[in-house]
Amino acid sequence: MRPSPWGPESIYHEPESQSWLPMDATGLQLDSGSLWDQLVQLLCKNPEWLSTKVKFFLPNTDLGSRSEALDPMQYIILQLQHLWKQGLATWQSLIQCVCMELEVPLDLEVLLLSTWGHEEDTPNLLKADEEKQSDEQRSSSTKSSPQQKHCRRQQQELAQKYLQLLKTFAQQHCGSGFPDSGQAYIPPILKWSRTTTLLDTQKGTNMGHPKTEDGADVSFEDLFNCRTHKAPRMTMLLGKAGMGKTTLAHQLRQKWAEGQLDHFQALFLFEFRQLNLITHSLTLRQLLFDLYLSPESEPDAVFQYLLQNASEVLFIFDGLDEALETETSPCPNSALSLFSDLCRGNQLPGCCVVATSRPGKLPTCVPTEAARVHMWGFDGPRVVEYVSRFFSEQSLQEAALAELQADRQLWNMCSVPALCLAICLCLHHMLPGSPTGQGAALPPTMTQLYMQLMLTLSPHRTLQDTLLLRLGEVALRGLETQKVIFYIEDIAPPLMAFGATHHLLTSFRIRAGRGHWVTGYAFTHLSLQEFLAALHLVANPSVDNSTLIRRITLNSHWLLRTKAKPGLSDHLPIFLAGLASCACRPFLSHVARKDEAWVADRQTAIVQLLKKMAARRCTGPKLVELCYCVAETQVPELAQLTAQRLPDQLAFHNFPLTYMDLATLASILEYRTVPIHLEFEGCLLEPHCPEALTGCRQIENLSFKSRKYGDAFAEALSKSLPTLGNLRKLGLTGSKITSQGISHLVKALSHCPQLKEISLNDNQLKDQEVLDLMEGLPHLPSLQKLDLSCNSVSVATLLRLVQVAVTCPTVRTLEVRETDFTFHFSPSVEAATEPQRAPDLLESVSQKEETRSRSLTLRLQKCQLRVRHAEMLTALLQDGPPLEELDLSENQLEDEGCRLVAEAVPRLRITRKLDLSDNQLSVSGLSYVLRAVSTCWALMELHISLLYKITVLTFTHEPEVQEEACQSAIFLDKHMSSVPVELPLGSWRIRLTHCGFQAKHVEPLCMVLQESCCLRPLDHLDLSDNALGDEGAVLLAQLLPGLGPLQSLDLSKNSMSLYAVLALAGCMSSVQWIAHLDVSFSNQRFLLTSDTPGRLALAGRLLPDSPAGAGAQCIPRSFRLRECPLEPPSLSHLCETLRECPGPLEVHLSCKALTHESLKTLLHCLSRLPQLRLLQLSETKLTPRSPLLLADISSLCPQLQKMELRSLHHMTLHFKSGEEQDSVSCRFTGCGLSQEQVEPLCNKLGKFRDLWQLDLSENLLGDDGLRCLLKCLQQIPISGSLDLSHNNISQEGVLHLLEMLPYCPSIQKVSVNLGSKQSFCIQFSKQEKADKMLRLSECNFQPEHVHQLACCLSQAPQLVKLTLSQCFLDLQQLMVFLHLLRQPAGQCSLRVKEPWMSTASVSTLLEVCTQASGSITSISISETQQQLDVQLEFPRQEENPDAVASRFSHHDVEIHHSLLETCARLQQLSLSQVDLSDTSNTSNTSSLLLLCGLLPNLSKLKIFRLTSSCVSTKGLSHLASGLSHCHHLEELDLSNNQLNEADIQMLLAALEGKCRLQQLNLSHMPLDSPAVATLIQGLSHMTLLQSLRLSGNHVDDIGCRHLSEALRAATMLEELRLDYNQIRDAGAKHLATILPGLPQLKKINLSANGVGPAGGMLLATSLTLCRHLEELRLGHNALGDPTVLQLAQGLPQQLRVLHLPSSSLGTEGMLSLGQALDGCPRMEDISLAENSLARSIQHLCKGFPQLLRLDLASCKIDNEAAKHLIASFPLCPALEEILLSWNFLGDEATAELAQILPRMLRLQRIDLEWNKITDRGAWLLAEGLAQGSSIQVIRLWKNPIPDDAAERLQSQEPRLDFKFFDSQAQAPGER
Repeated sequence: MRPSPWGPESIYHEPESQSWLPMDATGLQLDSGSLWDQLVQLLCKNPEWLSTKVKFFLPNTDLGSRSEALDPMQYIILQLQHLWKQGLATWQSLIQCVCMELEVPLDLEVLLLSTWGHEEDTPNLLKADEEKQSDEQRSSSTKSSPQQKHCRRQQQELAQKYLQLLKTFAQQHCGSGFPDSGQAYIPPILKWSRTTTLLDTQKGTNMGHPKTEDGADVSFEDLFNCRTHKAPRMTMLLGKAGMGKTTLAHQLRQKWAEGQLDHFQALFLFEFRQLNLITHSLTLRQLLFDLYLSPESEPDAVFQYLLQNASEVLFIFDGLDEALETETSPCPNSALSLFSDLCRGNQLPGCCVVATSRPGKLPTCVPTEAARVHMWGFDGPRVVEYVSRFFSEQSLQEAALAELQADRQLWNMCSVPALCLAICLCLHHMLPGSPTGQGAALPPTMTQLYMQLMLTLSPHRTLQDTLLLRLGEVALRGLETQKVIFYIEDIAPPLMAFGATHHLLTSFRIRAGRGHWVTGYAFTHLSLQEFLAALHLVANPSVDNSTLIRRITLNSHWLLRTKAKPGLSDHLPIFLAGLASCACRPFLSHVARKDEAWVADRQTAIVQLLKKMAARRCTGPKLVELCYCVAETQVPELAQLTAQRLPDQLAFHNFPLTYMDLATLASILEYRTVPIHLEFEGCLLEPHCPEALTGCRQIENLSFKSRKYGDAFAEALSKSLPTLGNLRKLGLTGSKITSQGISHLVKALSHCPQLKEISLNDNQLKDQEVLDLMEGLPHLPSLQKLDLSCNSVSVATLLRLVQVAVTCPTVRTLEVRETDFTFHFSPSVEAATEPQRAPDLLESVSQKEETRSRSLTLRLQKCQLRVRHAEMLTALLQDGPPLEELDLSENQLEDEGCRLVAEAVPRLRITRKLDLSDNQLSVSGLSYVLRAVSTCWALMELHISLLYKITVLTFTHEPEVQEEACQSAIFLDKHMSSVPVELPLGSWRIRLTHCGFQAKHVEPLCMVLQESCCLRPLDHLDLSDNALGDEGAVLLAQLLPGLGPLQSLDLSKNSMSLYAVLALAGCMSSVQWIAHLDVSFSNQRFLLTSDTPGRLALAGRLLPDSPAGAGAQCIPRSFRLRECPLEPPSLSHLCETLRECPGPLEVHLSCKALTHESLKTLLHCLSRLPQLRLLQLSETKLTPRSPLLLADISSLCPQLQKMELRSLHHMTLHFKSGEEQDSVSCRFTGCGLSQEQVEPLCNKLGKFRDLWQLDLSENLLGDDGLRCLLKCLQQIPISGSLDLSHNNISQEGVLHLLEMLPYCPSIQKVSVNLGSKQSFCIQFSKQEKADKMLRLSECNFQPEHVHQLACCLSQAPQLVKLTLSQCFLDLQQLMVFLHLLRQPAGQCSLRVKEPWMSTASVSTLLEVCTQASGSITSISISETQQQLDVQLEFPRQEENPDAVASRFSHHDVEIHHSLLETCARLQQLSLSQVDLSDTSNTSNTSSLLLLCGLLPNLSKLKIFRLTSSCVSTKGLSHLASGLSHCHHLEELDLSNNQLNEADIQMLLAALEGKCRLQQLNLSHMPLDSPAVATLIQGLSHMTLLQSLRLSGNHVDDIGCRHLSEALRAATMLEELRLDYNQIRDAGAKHLATILPGLPQLKKINLSANGVGPAGGMLLATSLTLCRHLEELRLGHNALGDPTVLQLAQGLPQQLRVLHLPSSSLGTEGMLSLGQALDGCPRMEDISLAENSLARSIQHLCKGFPQLLRLDLASCKIDNEAAKHLIASFPLCPALEEILLSWNFLGDEATAELAQILPRMLRLQRIDLEWNKITDRGAWLLAEGLAQGSSIQVIRLWKNPIPDDAAERLQSQEPRLDFKFFDSQAQAPGER
């Protein structure tokens, strides 16, 4: 019978020289018929079975020597006696095994179980002399000690005798873990891992970047190699569970016993799981002699010998991870403390220590310099060898290998040695050719494998469910208490027998001390203990589901990062998940004695928990463990969920992974539907790990990075690469592959045509290996990138790789910089489909021609290229493809090399850039380069900076120019002609910055440049950051005409002064191309530019047919001089210089401060500059007398048009041309003007002919200054506006202004706000007597001011409108004011807004009106707006008292006589947002009654409006009754009231007899069918009706049909509003039939009515017949292009408003609409919002001279479409509002918009809300506003502008609004 399949039996064996420790027992009394005799007779038939049990219960007892002298029966009795001496528990377990496994007669089984099978007293059956024999044996072990003193020779003899005893001890117990068939040991893969940086074992992290070596397979001798003699030699064997660590430890002891490890005299093997049992203090001597093996004599001498020969002593400690003591400092004198001392050399210095452990954080006792060896299990050849050794017969070997190779999962599991043994044992019992073959299939999971193995090895192929669960409970309890060794009292005898029978338990003797032994028991493998614990949890009904799922946790086993001692339950979650498989359901049902439904519920709980874990997106080691669990369940849905939840980029960093780990991960990835990227960085991987990924088609990117990977790893990777069909990116970086590994990769890559990117950087590749890689390029047609960085490549090989790049048709870029080395490819379809061949360094001519069809980029930076390399390189490149970029920077080409490359430029066909920077170029070499590139027509820019070592040549991107340049170069080479070839080129720029040029270099440099210009004209020349100085500038100014017509010349930062500025300014008159000179002394900016965008435009102005200089006068020129001190002489000289400059001219100056004399000089010089159009002084401090000096400029500069002085720091003067008007605008804001300066200022301003605008805001005038100004106002010829805002003017000043109104007849409008706005504006009229409008806000008038206010206003002539807003007039003051206010004959409109009006009743406000001194013709009351409007007529006309009395007599309601008298001429009564509903409110009731009684008495009432109010039904009946008597009504507005159906019927009934009604507004009142019928009945009599508004009245198509019939008689109708109803196409059809019969129709609004293309076509046809139409609103209907096409055919010329928002307009419709609008010159308002117009907006880009408003919100307009649109805005000079919100406008569009802002003189508002404008675009808008604009606000809310930038911009330009407020544009859905 085979021994335990679970692993080797770990024991401390007792040597033969040691005596047994006897048990107390009495002798056995038996005769021939006794039970004992029957037991002996039974066992004589099964001697092998008994020997197996003796070996289990007495693992260290060898009875083989005694069996030769005894007959079989005596030998059976001897064995039974030894078993009896073990105690009652052992004997009971034996009897249980006898009855369970052997065929025992029923009567004998009953006797055995009743006698010995229970715990009660057992009869004494052994003989008494056995006790005596035991005593003698025990006494023999205590012989007398030898003599105290021995000579050295005797000491060595004693030591040698002990050493031989150690080998004998090891030989006696070798091979106990292997089958009897002679199976040989197959070592697993062992790999070195030597770290070169210190390891912090406390934190579990490396102190630096670890660099590890990947060595060959480690042999047993390699484990003990050391460098020093006395230093501690420590080797850690690290491996996961099942890798064979314990087996390897015992194999080492066996090889030492066989003499293979002869350099060790002594070997001691300890297991930590047994050392854990030692609780007392321990010395090293006790550890060796008391717990392992004692010398026969003289232990002191033996121990001394071991100390003297410590270097030849080997200690093996198995299971360091199982040490119970995990503290940082072990307890003194403990086993772990001794282990620590041995490791660190504190005891037995020089000895060798080998310890095994699972990966994890090692205890602190392990030295950081300890060598580490990783155990990686079996690879493929080892699996084959192991199976071949396991099966002795050839047929079984072949059958077993065929089974494994056919099942990939089984093959993967064989990589773990423990699982490989279990699989082989199952195959041994299941293969048809085996002795016990059953022919069944092997299980696919580890859990099912354990189940199958238990069933296979059970005697009767069955398991007792109760005992199995009880044994599982013991296993679980051991895991919970970290216990792996059990004593006899821990396991009940039936369980002990069950475990022994089924090979689940193993036993061993433990030496607990000198002369003291105990028997221990353990599960044959820790994983078996975990499996049984999992089985107990799942199948035990007493364990509920919540307890079960709490056991499933994912433990993170980060290497050197987590706990020092890993738990004993690592595989428990995996087994629990495995038992959730449906295949385990019958087995679990049998064990649990439950039906399968109960088992399914338990399994479902486990699966649900795993689903939750899968949803958490685990990474790293937890993910690997989750994959194990999911794979064990065999639930496809769970595997699919886990695979789909994996991140697209799955990275594993710095922890070990086995072949089985990757195989499990790959099995999960098979369920994934999208690609995944796998990255392994710094992970310890088995060399054959990549083979686990074979066939995984879900992998798109695969990357490995570690110095641990070598040729073996590359070979394994090469095997799997061809099977990864979807692999696109491969990375193998930081490894140690050599040519051997490269050869494997090249062969494998030839089978991977789909690869797009390969990274092999940092692999220490040499030249030949890199060239070998190039051979595989033709086999990779899809390759896009090859990274070979951080390898060793010579310059010679680099040039060969350049040749490969030139000849290989797919190479697009080669980038090299020191260690960086990258190829970029651009695969073609042909390259991917045609068969490939290896590249040949000498290609054919046809292949060279093929390379010209592509472009190549070469970057060879810092490659140590020299002059000779430049020749070779240019020779290689000139026959190659066009070069997009050639970068040779940071090499050693020097002047000669740069010249060679520059001369070859015309033949290299470079399309973008040539970089020769940092190549030791000198000033002489610079001239060589300039001459060499002068013939290159494709060159766009040459930038050389000697200081910063920059030499860059930039070329044109246009292929036509490149081809022509190439032909020109060939022509010049052949004919050597100096005649330039004219080519249509772009701008040609030369930048020679930081070259150290001085004045002496100017002339030679200009000569070189002139030579260049002869061959090719120069456009831009940059000589900034040199040292030319004033002398160089003057010399350059003289030579400048010889350089040709430049577009710009940059001389910044050349140490120049004002003298140089004057010299350059003189060039503006002598050098024609100079249009702008920009000088800034703060940043040393000196820039001369042309106003021509290109040379072609300039050439067009200088055609031969036209005279030279023709058109030069019309070029606008500008001179900017900033941060320069300006004294009178300098200003005079400057003006004299600019005098010769042709115009128009703009001059911009700035300095810290300008004196009064300097300003005076400047202004006097203006008369000598007639071409001047703008003079600006910015950021320049001026004197307080500057305003007076500027005001006197009219005599000096009669052409002045606009003058502005802000804060005495900014001055702007605009001058007009001869054709412009004479009106002048003057602004002196923030200049500190006070009363004393008003009179002299007015005297000087009086000299102007026409002052259009005078702005004196933000000064210090006060009330006195205002008085003085009003006194002098007559002498100022002002005809526009006067702004006195923010001048600290009070109520006294306002009243004084009102007093002066009779004396200022030209004042037309006054607007004053003394509150937060502090505004004070006066508008003038050119008419002698103009109507006056006054608006006074927040003036806080006191009671004493009211009388004065009324008196002043009564004297104001022609006052037509007066507004008093929040002036603190209470009820009494308002009544007094109305009573006192009088006017001559005429009308005056009065509006009063006060907060108390919101609570005042209508009756109260009407009572206020009774105090008016004039007749009231109109009253408007709005409570929510806190507003009362009264129209007064003077003088008041009294009515006949008899007529008044007559009206009183006909009504019951008492009316105040004064109210009736005041309102006798009332023509309009408007009530808005009033509350007349609550009858319990006395004021509301009185108001309602007053109103109802008043209406019948208003004989002249023509307009009545009651809107947005709440009226009770009773009150409404009174109102309707009153309205029924108003027969002269012409307008009735009852819209937006909260009325029910009965109320509406009541109001409509009041319409009867209103035949004079011209305007009727019933909007937003739901009209049902009866209401519509009543309305139609009323409309039939309203033949004079001109306006009908029924917006939002729920009118449907039926109602529209009746309404259309009623409107046939309304031939005078001018306005029809039916928007926001539901008429749809049917209603539109009815309307279309009657519209031609309405000849006076001017306005129609049918928006939002659900009208489609069918109804729209009919309406469009009908509307074209309405020739007087002025307003057309059809928005929010899905009209489409057909309707617009029809509508465009007949748009009337007088159309002013066109609204078509959200109308589904397309390109065709916009084209027709744009053409139709050409015939509508009166257009004022266009709205096309919410239409997709990005492709068709250009059709609207036309001029509309009267357009006021343009709405294009939410039209998907982008920057490109906006260019044409914005360019058309200046063609609309009257435009006031532009809505462009909710579009895709960015900074480009705002740049265009900012340029046209100064030209939009009447534009007030732009809405750019919710676009893509950044802070840069907003800054451009602010710049545009600063140039002068009438815009009030630009909305920028909801643009990607940071809050801090928005706040900064708004403080700079307050008209930029970044906030949201309700009055602005809404979202598209809300319009």
